[in-house]
Amino acid sequence: MAEIAIAGVVKEYPNGYRAIRGLDLDVADGEFMVLVGPSGCGKSTLLRMVCGLEDVTAGSVTIDGRDVTDAAPRSRDIAMVFQSYALYPHMNVRRNIGYPLKLARVPRAEIDERVAAVARRLGLEEVLDRRPSQLSGGQRQRVAMGRAIVREPTAFLMDEPLSNLDANLRVQMRAEIASLQRDLGVTTLYVTHDQVEAMTMGDRVAVLNEGVLEQCATPRELYDAPANLFVAHFIGSPAINLFTSRLNAGNGGTTVQLAGCAIDVCERHRAALGDLGVDTEIVVGVRPEAFEAVDTEGATVTMRASFVEELGAEHVVHGTLVGDPARQRCTVRLSIDHTPVPGDLVPLRMQHERLLLFDASTGRRLGGGLDGR
Repeated sequence: MAEIAIAGVVKEYPNGYRAIRGLDLDVADGEFMVLVGPSGCGKSTLLRMVCGLEDVTAGSVTIDGRDVTDAAPRSRDIAMVFQSYALYPHMNVRRNIGYPLKLARVPRAEIDERVAAVARRLGLEEVLDRRPSQLSGGQRQRVAMGRAIVREPTAFLMDEPLSNLDANLRVQMRAEIASLQRDLGVTTLYVTHDQVEAMTMGDRVAVLNEGVLEQCATPRELYDAPANLFVAHFIGSPAINLFTSRLNAGNGGTTVQLAGCAIDVCERHRAALGDLGVDTEIVVGVRPEAFEAVDTEGATVTMRASFVEELGAEHVVHGTLVGDPARQRCTVRLSIDHTPVPGDLVPLRMQHERLLLFDASTGRRLGGGLDGR
C-alpha cells in the first residue's frame, strides 16, 4: 500500500502553456481518489506525471514516502490502466495478464498460479485462451484490470478506463471496479470526465479546472457544499440552477429577489452576508430537486415548462420562471404525480433552506452549504 503526495506540481510546455498550475493533492493509503473535470482541464496530464510518462516542470511527486519526481515509470511500482486497454493482440488472455510477471522474471509456476487467481477474481477463467479480438468490451477491460492486479503494485492509476464502453456496461463496470478496489485496498488515482462516474466511485473527488484544483472533498460535500460556482455547476445531473439576483432587506432580515419574489435567506447564510450591502449582486444556486410542485396558493415561484424529459420514475422539466425579466433557464425534478406538458404553468415551492448563495464577482460560496459547512 502507498500514499501519493503531489506537492506544488507544475506542467509547462515549451510554448509557455501551463497545463497544471502549482497543484497540491494527497491521496491516502488505500484511498480511491477520482480526478474529474472538463476536457483539457489537466487531469490526464497530472496522472501521466504521477506515473512518469510526463516530466514535471516544478514541484514533486512522492509515492510511499519516496520522491519519484524524476524516476523512470518502471521504478515507481505502480500499474496503469489505459482508456484503450493496450492489450497485446497476438497474445491470449492468459499471456496478456501474465506478461508483466514474465518481464519481471517471475518463475513460470508462480506466474500460472497468480494469473489463475486473478482470472477467478475477475470472472475470466472461461476466456483465458482467447485473444483480445474474441472478447467483448467488458471482458477486455477486465483483462486490462487483471494485468494491473497481477503485479500487486503499491498503487493503481486509471485513465478513463470505461469511456469506450456502452452506457449499461459502464454502470456495471464502475460498480465492479469500485468493489474490487475496496477488496484489494490498493491506493487508486482514477481519471474521468464523467461526474456521475466520479461521484459514484470515489472516496474523495478532486475537481480540476484549467490546471487548478478547485475543490477536493467527498462526493456528498461537493454536492451539498461546493466551494465555488464552477464546482456547483459541474457537479450534479441535471445541473444546478444558477440565478443572478440581488440582496434586499426586509421583515427584519435579508432576502434575495428571484422572479419578482422576495425569498428569505436562512440563518446559516446571514453571517456571511453581513458585509455585503443591499443591492449587491449575488448568484442563487438551487438544485433541481429543491423545488416541489404545489397548488397555486402555496407556490413560491411559477415555471413555464418548455421541455419535459420522461424518465420513468420522475420527470425533469425545463423552462423559465414567470416574472423573471432575464428569462434565466430553470430545471426541476418532479415526481410522476405531476406530468406537465410544454406550455404549462407549474406552481413550485422552493425549499429556502436548500439555497446556495455565491459571490457574483468572485464565484465563491457564501455562508454554509446544504450540509451546514
